[in-house]
Amino acid sequence: MVIIFENRDPVKTLSWVLVITLIPFVGIILYFFFGQNYRKRKIFSRKGITDSEHFLNTAIQQIESLNDKLIIRSPGIKSKQHLMTLMLNNERSVLTDNNKILILNDAEETYPAMIKEIESAKHHIHFEIYRFNIDETGNKFRDILIRKAAEGVEVRMIIDDVGSWSFKNRYINGMRRAGVQIFPFFPVRFPWLASKINYRNHRKILVIDGKTGFIGGMNIADKYIHGLPGIGKWRDTHLKIRGDAVAGMNKVFLTDWYFLSGEILTGNKEYFPKQRIKGESWIQLASSGPDSDWATIMQAYLAAIATANERVYLCTPYFSPNESILNALKTAALSGKDVRLIIPEKSDSIIANWNSRSYVSELLHAGVRVYMYVSGFNHSKYIVVDGVFSSVGSVNVDMRSFDLDFEVTALIYDEEFANKLENIFMNDLRNSKELLFDLWEGRSKKEKYKESLARIFGPLY
Repeated sequence: MVIIFENRDPVKTLSWVLVITLIPFVGIILYFFFGQNYRKRKIFSRKGITDSEHFLNTAIQQIESLNDKLIIRSPGIKSKQHLMTLMLNNERSVLTDNNKILILNDAEETYPAMIKEIESAKHHIHFEIYRFNIDETGNKFRDILIRKAAEGVEVRMIIDDVGSWSFKNRYINGMRRAGVQIFPFFPVRFPWLASKINYRNHRKILVIDGKTGFIGGMNIADKYIHGLPGIGKWRDTHLKIRGDAVAGMNKVFLTDWYFLSGEILTGNKEYFPKQRIKGESWIQLASSGPDSDWATIMQAYLAAIATANERVYLCTPYFSPNESILNALKTAALSGKDVRLIIPEKSDSIIANWNSRSYVSELLHAGVRVYMYVSGFNHSKYIVVDGVFSSVGSVNVDMRSFDLDFEVTALIYDEEFANKLENIFMNDLRNSKELLFDLWEGRSKKEKYKESLARIFGPLY
């Protein structure tokens, strides 16, 4: 009765009722750990940060002046005005226009770029990460952060307690003694916080002095450099951003910092310095999670796909869409749009991989071109629509990212950037194999059973 009266997505309701009916005792425990709807219950709230009024007022002003501002832009960018307005309304996500973006395609490019900026920090380093492994790569970053703290730089870190499972208390305490301010996000201590184990901070943000920011899908771990046995090289996409959008990244970090420390820093101008970058990229920072009133990023993706004029190129390592996103992709393809999707052939999650495969038949049937990346594991999370709108961030196209995890992504309105990202997509296609409907339908019944079984768990994890 509790599950039914939550009035959530009927698919999720039925999935949980089925689990509890089939395995009553275990099912109830699973629901306690993974099933409770914290967004609806408002267990988390950003409304305690009173000095976010500046962002609210700026967003309201931008809604009123957006039409005039877009007159000087290209027709392509103006055609995405509805996406900008959506983000201004559902999250008050300020639209910034002076930004320069560098695309980083793997750890060999990303880690040195991060380390170089960390080394140059003068005032503060804000680092928020889902997975920070204590290995060769993690130790290198840890040593540099400790050294910068010793130099007097303010170093703040947020690591997810589940994602960074190897980051034990002794390492945390050691960094604190060295001057690094660090908090694990929602430490899981059974049974007191077990009910929140399902709500993880999946964001990847690094901000240096409020001037340079990194965002994307990359964590800190050796596997990003060396790959994984049986899977191969790890491929990912990250961004280095300089300009006004970095303030939005710092706002997301400092909001999460407030959750964990109780310290309100969003009104401190030292963390939001004036920028002197003259760039062309328009960016909105979109964040979502159990602290947001709306499924912000899901709405942005849905609106972008549903209103595509020509093409949708999508790359995600885990594909378990809700009904709205799935129908939008199929409808776009059936309407004659060029819709293409890249998912990995091999994955670090067996269940997620089989779950992703369970959607392939209906996508192919609708005319979506589906590819499997075969040159290792593609962990990239990006979308390009009509060669104008792009998104790169931490969000997967799955129900967990859209509904449960704390996520962040950069929504970018820039034709030159979109063209670069499309070229990367095309290069990923060259390292992929296209799935054809007749051949795909001929796969074994055993594979189909695995896919169907994995799909049941899609709405649950």
